[in-house]
Amino acid sequence: MMSDWSHEIVLAASILSWFIIGAGLAQTTIYLLQLIIAAYALSKRPPVARSALLWHRYGDVAPPIALLVPAYNEELNVVESVHSMLALEYPNFEVIVINDGSKDQTLQRLIGAFKLVKFRRPYEEALAHKPIRGLYSSPMTERLFVVDKENGGKADAQNAGINVCRAPLFCVIDGDSILEPDALMRAAQPFIDDPERTIAVGGTIRIANGSRIEAGRVREIHLPNRLLPLLQVVEYLRAFLMARLAWSHINTLMLVSGAFGMFRRTEVVAVGGFTMGSMGEDLDLVIKLHRHMRDAGRKYRIQFIPEPVCWTEAPETLSVLARQRTRWQRGALECFFRYRAMLFNPRYGRVGFLGFGHILIVDVLGPVAEVLGYILIPAFWLLGILSTEYLLAFTSLIFTYGVCVSVCSLVLEEAELQRFPRARDLAVLTAVAVIENFGYRQLNNFWRVKGWWQYLRADQSWGEMTRTGLSGAKK
Repeated sequence: MMSDWSHEIVLAASILSWFIIGAGLAQTTIYLLQLIIAAYALSKRPPVARSALLWHRYGDVAPPIALLVPAYNEELNVVESVHSMLALEYPNFEVIVINDGSKDQTLQRLIGAFKLVKFRRPYEEALAHKPIRGLYSSPMTERLFVVDKENGGKADAQNAGINVCRAPLFCVIDGDSILEPDALMRAAQPFIDDPERTIAVGGTIRIANGSRIEAGRVREIHLPNRLLPLLQVVEYLRAFLMARLAWSHINTLMLVSGAFGMFRRTEVVAVGGFTMGSMGEDLDLVIKLHRHMRDAGRKYRIQFIPEPVCWTEAPETLSVLARQRTRWQRGALECFFRYRAMLFNPRYGRVGFLGFGHILIVDVLGPVAEVLGYILIPAFWLLGILSTEYLLAFTSLIFTYGVCVSVCSLVLEEAELQRFPRARDLAVLTAVAVIENFGYRQLNNFWRVKGWWQYLRADQSWGEMTRTGLSGAKK
């Protein structure tokens, strides 16, 4: 009897071990392919054009753009962010700030800084959203409008902005973010070069913590002086210059960041805008656009281009970062299961196989498999079920591969954007790329498993994202 029981334990341990190994190998394969494709895509990209040359080429044909800025309790950063947007180098654009029922002084700060007054502006009610309480314009600039509405969440606020805007393209940007001066022109370039097929474009998101910011511009780039934002710098480099560049190259990009993305208004209205109450409204919208275009049998492009850069504030405390990451995980799971019929569906081609396959392996199964590995592999070793050689090989593979991926992402960053002018910065980031694999990566996976648990419990809480303010960055 004891022998049968022991045999069952060994069998169960073997099955779990192979599940963990299989999930790890699948993720490893995906990351390696991303690195190879991203490196190839960078090698084929033309040299980065100077801003003045872009203006000369596209200034006369650049389409109007509306910048939509959902703002909820953004009093620390919103005025500086709006100043930054108004100073962008683009011939025809408007900034529409949507105050989503903020409980702090967000609206009052905007009224005071830009002398806002109420006005009337007819708009198309193409998408549903919470009631608008008032529209404001500024006598200081004809480019700025503010929408004051009842709180309905980020997706609801963005839908209100889409209704109010009149431009054929709109760009969504977080209220705590700062665009580089030529970001709009660079993001609009694919729409100008290929107006029939391009329906969405995403740019690079970078961490502004520690940099010197004046008058809504990043004047000097510095690394954060705290470890947690430093870890996120490496994480963002890996996410954008490796993953998104690779998926964009094969037209399977599944996410255009909600912090900075440009869309064709007609296509977004056609899919019903942003999904109300969604935890991952940016991922949700891109999936809907893929589905809509595939169902219609139309050729299209959803692109990521590295050069348009948006600077944002990263969480500086573990509690705030944990809330952010668990919410991201819930958003990924919500979107995966909402559109699960697309998974491995031949009708959706590479989007169904590669795009959704990636979400399944990395976001759905990945966190569970990794956390099980952290707990069960050492436990099986202690019980004598697994050999010491297996334990050492498994551990070495995890850490060596994690370091390799992070360092290669830094290489891609230096090859393309070169935003860190000092060799010391690259040395620090290389060290951080090693350090993150010894604690931070594991902590992230535990947060993602917590997000899984919250999803199963139908937890829809957003969680307060406490800000320190970009204006408080390094002087």
